Amino acid sequence: MDLARTEVEPPARKGLSRGSAARLGLMALPVAFFGVFFAYPVAAIVARGLQPDGAWQFGRIGDVLAQSGIRHVLWFTTWQALASTALTLLIALPGAYVFARFDFRGKQVLRAVVTVPFVLPTVVVGTAFLALVGRGGLLDELWGVRLDTTVWAILLAHVFFNYAVVVRTVGGLWAQLDPRQEEAARMLGASRFAAWRKVTLPALAPAVAAAALMVFLFTFTSFGVVQILGGPTFSTLEVEIYRQTSEIFDLATAAVLTIIQFMAVGAILAVHAGTVRRRETALRLVDASMTARRPRGAGQWALLGAVLATVAVLLVLPLVVLVQRSFDAPGGHGLAYYRALTHDDGGTFLVAPVNAIGTSLQYAFAATAIAVLIGGSAAAALTRRDAGRLVRGFDALLMLPLGVSAVTVGFGFLIALDEPPLNLRGSWILVPLAQALVGVPFVVRTMLPVLRAVDGRLREAAAVLGASPWRVWREVDLPMVRRALLVAAGFAFAVSLGEFGATVFIARPDNPTLPVAVARLLGRAGDLNYGQAMALSTILMVVCAVALLLLERVRTDRTGEF
Repeated sequence: MDLARTEVEPPARKGLSRGSAARLGLMALPVAFFGVFFAYPVAAIVARGLQPDGAWQFGRIGDVLAQSGIRHVLWFTTWQALASTALTLLIALPGAYVFARFDFRGKQVLRAVVTVPFVLPTVVVGTAFLALVGRGGLLDELWGVRLDTTVWAILLAHVFFNYAVVVRTVGGLWAQLDPRQEEAARMLGASRFAAWRKVTLPALAPAVAAAALMVFLFTFTSFGVVQILGGPTFSTLEVEIYRQTSEIFDLATAAVLTIIQFMAVGAILAVHAGTVRRRETALRLVDASMTARRPRGAGQWALLGAVLATVAVLLVLPLVVLVQRSFDAPGGHGLAYYRALTHDDGGTFLVAPVNAIGTSLQYAFAATAIAVLIGGSAAAALTRRDAGRLVRGFDALLMLPLGVSAVTVGFGFLIALDEPPLNLRGSWILVPLAQALVGVPFVVRTMLPVLRAVDGRLREAAAVLGASPWRVWREVDLPMVRRALLVAAGFAFAVSLGEFGATVFIARPDNPTLPVAVARLLGRAGDLNYGQAMALSTILMVVCAVALLLLERVRTDRTGEF
């Protein structure tokens, strides 16, 4: 026995050593990327605000926090984010179950439709919801109800945005959970709810927590929705940073608010990294096509009907309003606004607005490739369960771009990346780099629960048999994570198409993206500009829906390989 142990342990130690070295190597690329393209620009803009004369003015932090208006902004930012997250989970979790466990006609198309709202520019969504719940809107005309003066419009718009986050993040893992584990619990006498609560819910906890974290961060930094639907009454930190930067030109106050936002998000991520990790367990994952089946019984059909009704009213109706307005030309319904996109009036753009379509696709594909490379490396590095505090802190840091003002990042790019050796102001790659910063957290959060659910003994056995870390990843992890990788790529592509906050500051006038073009058109008076904005928004929806539908087909075609 001692001899056998002597023969086995050295390869195990060698595999562990090689695995640790590989993990550090995988961490190097994400650390360098975030250090150069996130930490450095944000630090540059903060230093510009708090060090205007060469000396740090930290007393400005207390002065800003002493203002009652700022404290009100902080309070509203926090509680509306919590309320939006809770409401999104309540409404979207049934949808995640339906997409994961039910097989029905049009499922792939509907999944793409559900994801489309996530990529729409916030200014467009805010305008669409204003048409629904504001003065003269659909609710006002039918029942005399207006919500534009209440916080409910903001909360519902946030659910509209983030429904897909829960459905795809939680549903992606739910679809791969072996249903026989829950069925075994029921055979032992547990009720349907008890079996779900004791077997399925603990397994889903990491994915639910990841989805809740992403929803909270997006609503905590909400900008366009609150600016349009909140008016002068409601303001988040993001809106206030934009106002202090672009309207009042008070960089010191904007820098203080950025620091506050950064610290709050960092604390949340630290708590998340410590709590979620304790709930992660090895799961039995199966082919997703084996778990979905047609609804059975009145209860399941009623649940499917309720989810479809929710999608129709909450997600599809605002999109229908946008499409209807894109065809509502002054002379009657037609393609006048679409034809106007092919002309350059010399006022808003240096090129015809239609050119933004090709530009957005080029940037989105580049940003997706960057996000998958960086996020995939980070997720692989974080897979090991024996990682120390440094690695767990790295896990939390990867989420910071979702919680830091996009306005700050955009201005930081202009200030920090405009001179050698990082003079990228004239390079087209600057926009995809900014978009990838937001895409990387989605790649990590989508892939990590699945990677950590893979039984670690499989990796250990492969390492003992002499497999290199790369072969372990290729033979053990990749077959299980391929589906999550495709979902992550879809998220990164969608986020890149709709990113607005940072892109608006760095996109060149001759190469605007679709969201930037929409915002510029909405910023100009006149029915023609407004109609063109609606037409571009419709094109953005169609492009995203087609891309996501293709992704769904590829993913479905390859499920047999898992």
